[in-house]
Amino acid sequence: MVDYRPIPDERDVFHEYSSYAFRAEEGVPAYDPDEHETPRSTLGSRRGLYETDATDDAEPRCVSRHYWLESRVRGDIHRTTGLASVATPPEYRRRGYVRQLLARSLAEYRDHDVRFSVLWPFRYRFYRQYGWDTSNRIVTHECDPAVLSFASDAIDRESGSFRRLEADEYETLEPAYDVHADRYGLALERDEDWWRHRVFAGGDRDPFVYAYERDGQVQGYLVYTIDDDSDGPTMAVSELAFVDHDALLALLSFCYDHESQVERVRLEVPVDVPIRDLARDPDEIDTGVADGPMVRLVDVAETLSVLSYPDRDGALTIAVDDPLVDWNEGPFALEVSDGNGACERLDDAADSNGTDVSLDIAALSQLAVGARSATALERTGRLEAKGSGAVATLAELFPETDVYLGEFF
Repeated sequence: MVDYRPIPDERDVFHEYSSYAFRAEEGVPAYDPDEHETPRSTLGSRRGLYETDATDDAEPRCVSRHYWLESRVRGDIHRTTGLASVATPPEYRRRGYVRQLLARSLAEYRDHDVRFSVLWPFRYRFYRQYGWDTSNRIVTHECDPAVLSFASDAIDRESGSFRRLEADEYETLEPAYDVHADRYGLALERDEDWWRHRVFAGGDRDPFVYAYERDGQVQGYLVYTIDDDSDGPTMAVSELAFVDHDALLALLSFCYDHESQVERVRLEVPVDVPIRDLARDPDEIDTGVADGPMVRLVDVAETLSVLSYPDRDGALTIAVDDPLVDWNEGPFALEVSDGNGACERLDDAADSNGTDVSLDIAALSQLAVGARSATALERTGRLEAKGSGAVATLAELFPETDVYLGEFF
């Protein structure tokens, strides 16, 4: 038996476990509160898994951190947790501790009415076996800054200007961020601490944050560092937010203006940002697509009952397979009327009467946030249905949407 509990007074242990798990090649530096307990590092809640009969000074078997967040899903704001820093020292591995930690974490989330859990995996296969799956993909465009000269040619430089912002000015970015966030599912609601310590502050060094202003209002901004890569200095843009097409061009022109300073520009953006479509020389842009974070429903019945649906009616029975928690296992009845949903877990015996749709919790999570359509899930063998009518109904109730969570935590 194990206990799952906070570890507020064992920050040195948390530091040791995390350092070994994620930066072992650097060694494990001695814990220094002045160096390692920064405002950025103290965001979130530390949790540990202990043997039930362990003494008070016993070390945890594994640890994690929970960020208590909110995100936008299908037009509404829902409680969301960022799961991070899951670490187990080698002497305790392969004993099932991580599985128990994840299950206990979901139980805590459920107690706090959290709807979604998101994480950045070290390996997708590892977390997929526990019910998380890819929420969105991240596109990386990399090129010589001269390739972005098309943007400079297309804008009126007199109509707007750039200025560098400090963390105290984060509020000026919020209107532009809200326009950006309204486009994408799972976009986070940012409070002051998140702006100050996650956007304006970095792990090893703070990024540059520049805003594009027009008529006295911020129309877009970018967050970036100048990295010393093997190909030479690189302007690495981790966030690019804009309210309209002209603001996007202005931001790309700003990157072009670094031509004398950097050899390359690297932009991490959502799939729908049309950089290759705008460029005169798209063949000069190296573009890659990678999986981003993973998402998981915490409680099927509760979450499907509070999501927003299209203004139509529909009813389905859905059989869900959850490898981690029993409250998501079994058949569920979903009824939607006038855009409002009601979902309840049925008695397991109801499964003998058959269900309209069967899928695992990972696929249902992607469907719920809009990352994948019912049609795509069926086509790839992730969803089984009695007939095309059930798939069509599910596709109507859960239309695919643009999803993008690019913030690392």
